[in-house]
Amino acid sequence: MENNPFTFLILAAVVACIAWTITKEEVFRESREFCSLKSKSCNRIWKRKFFYVFTCEYCFSHYVTLLLLVITGYKLIYTDWVGLVIAGFTIVWTANIYMSLYSLIRIDLKKEKIEAEKTELQLKKIENTNQ
Repeated sequence: MENNPFTFLILAAVVACIAWTITKEEVFRESREFCSLKSKSCNRIWKRKFFYVFTCEYCFSHYVTLLLLVITGYKLIYTDWVGLVIAGFTIVWTANIYMSLYSLIRIDLKKEKIEAEKTELQLKKIENTNQ
């Protein structure tokens, strides 16, 4: 795999997209709720931790990164196993920055939508009182 900054940024975006979708989006809600329950009720710690991974975007991003590095063989700075380790941690870090920014953007958009709906309701009330 080509070793350039764009490849690195794209791999981090792929990790962020997969980790966010599985741990946050509605399409996986039922699976996530099941894993959340199991992560609190299993009798063995390794079972609890296994199920917890699917509810935490930070934790899950490590495993997605590991899988992506196995598939692509991407290395950063060094061409041996050290390059894999460095690539792994920097991709996880960058992917989590992407997810944090995405979360902030979603919060802002939701806030603006709520404010717009509030304003619309106020305008309708004013219109109704003027009629």
